[in-house]
Amino acid sequence: MGGTTPHVPALRNYFQEETHTLNTEPSFSFKVDLALPYEQALEKTVAALKTEGFGVLTEIDVKSTLKQKLDADFRKYTILGACNPPLAHKALSTELDLGLLLPCNVIVYEENGGSVVSIIDPLMMLGMVDNPELEQVAQEARSRLERVSQTLKS
Repeated sequence: MGGTTPHVPALRNYFQEETHTLNTEPSFSFKVDLALPYEQALEKTVAALKTEGFGVLTEIDVKSTLKQKLDADFRKYTILGACNPPLAHKALSTELDLGLLLPCNVIVYEENGGSVVSIIDPLMMLGMVDNPELEQVAQEARSRLERVSQTLKS
């Protein structure tokens, strides 16, 4: 990392050159709208992650946490910390501080009678790290997470 300014390619996509307007879709994730109840969407997401070699290390129930800590009401919303151990090992062996960006977050929340799943794009996330050796690992993680997204759409 040695004193260089981090390069953040994800920011480039927020500003569209030809119109100079903000893009409303996050360019740092794969987003899927599902016509499924929240609980089914959550189960389907965990199963799709498992199929691609990702385990869920953390599961944060945001609705419950906000209710408990702030007595605030919120929609059903879960943050899953997904990890593919071989890819994580390769990445951490290349860049020890990469643990700050792990695991890959996947969110599932209820929306308009259905659910939304949004999966972090590892290539965009790793744009913050000045280490070209990580690109292959990030591309592999991205391919697997894109397949998760495609599985959820089917």
